[in-house]
Amino acid sequence: MSKPEPLNHPIMFSHGTLGCRSLTESRKFYEEFLGMDCVRYTAEAMVIRKGGYFAVVCLEIGDMVQPMRLNNHWGLDLNTREEVDRAHALAIEHQARFGIAKIGRPDSMHGAYSFYLQDLDGNFWEFQFVGHGQDRGEGRIDRYYQRGDVTERQPETFE
Repeated sequence: MSKPEPLNHPIMFSHGTLGCRSLTESRKFYEEFLGMDCVRYTAEAMVIRKGGYFAVVCLEIGDMVQPMRLNNHWGLDLNTREEVDRAHALAIEHQARFGIAKIGRPDSMHGAYSFYLQDLDGNFWEFQFVGHGQDRGEGRIDRYYQRGDVTERQPETFE
């Protein structure tokens, strides 16, 4: 089946947006806990990224912040299961310092070993290990595109 010609022709998917109450407080969480790179480019906004071109624009919107649902989350890939467990232990240890609202338990799910936490602004973050070599990061996503669409539910696996 051929795909229809798109109406628009973007050159790349460059960014997404999330809201925060305070750029100062959220930046501490993004840099010191998540390990992200941050640049505040206006009084009300900063960009955060890690390991690629795609960035998240963080807008300071105060009490207009709306909490995310768990299935709308930001994902961070780690190198090993042990790093996931370490991140989980650090989330528990530093929960009050960074205003972390909720912390789930590490578990094997959807082809990954991961856990979720909810930050001080109501955003969910997933810390995950998806495997070694080509099974992780962009290699894994590239394989989805190479394989193409699936027509039925198929479980994902990892080592």
